[in-house]
Amino acid sequence: MDNRSHIREFLTSRRARITPQQAGLPTYGTRRVPGLRRAEVAQLAGVSVEYYSRLERGDLAGVSDHVLDALARALRLDDAERTHLEDLARAAGPGPRRRRRPIPQKVRPSVQWLLDSMTGAPAFVMNGRGDILGTNALGRALYAPMFDAARGATPNHARFIFLDARSHLFWGDWERAADDTVALLHAEAGRDPYDKALTDLVGELSTRSEDFRARWARHDVRQHHLGAKPFHHPAVGDLHLTYESMDLAADGLTLVAYGAEPGSDSEDKLRLLASWAATLDHADDDMPAQTEQSQEEGPPHTRHG
Repeated sequence: MDNRSHIREFLTSRRARITPQQAGLPTYGTRRVPGLRRAEVAQLAGVSVEYYSRLERGDLAGVSDHVLDALARALRLDDAERTHLEDLARAAGPGPRRRRRPIPQKVRPSVQWLLDSMTGAPAFVMNGRGDILGTNALGRALYAPMFDAARGATPNHARFIFLDARSHLFWGDWERAADDTVALLHAEAGRDPYDKALTDLVGELSTRSEDFRARWARHDVRQHHLGAKPFHHPAVGDLHLTYESMDLAADGLTLVAYGAEPGSDSEDKLRLLASWAATLDHADDDMPAQTEQSQEEGPPHTRHG
């Protein structure tokens, strides 16, 4: 992913969504493009048209915080968008490309202990690409369809949402889940535009999913520290859960924990989900080891006789 392209498309998309009326500017004649003109953004930001045109071509190298502040005000950026603009400017800075410290691909033991201690709440740890790197028992039970879709590989939110039809049933609000996931990937691309795994993921999804391509072209970014999500779980039915996310600063990862309102139907279903998960665990524990002969014959449901 090219940082200059990111900058150009982000600034262009933000400019296109603001009308002159919203910006308090007069309008004259027919406008051939939606939103503000470059000259109008330059006027609002207090810079020359030539300078703003340079920025919108993707050159944020050496831009001062004062100019970034002025751009954020002119384009009416929210906190997440302002942070994204700062990340893009940082990545465009002078000097050699600076990659972030590699993000671990598994959670530390102490983080897993923390997850396991959260017995009443589904919880998991993910990286900026949406890979689930660790869960507690209830988190794995909640995301059972996603783990099943991964087929032994690392489960990934975006792959499940855009490449597996079951996601439309699992997420109670699929459109919102899809929008949020792409917005998170865009934010991660701003923080680390040289992440090859992220580039590969975006390329794969762009090739295979029209829904993803359309959302990626919007260049929306958001922060998701707390909120609520509806689920439809194949084992327990509908759940409405709140969530809180916490940054694991030492690792560059995020811990997300879900909860249900006390006394609600969703709280009862979380208990039912825990029982369902325990039943599966016991079934695995009780299953005898296969002999060499039985492994050659295959699982019982494939035998004939």
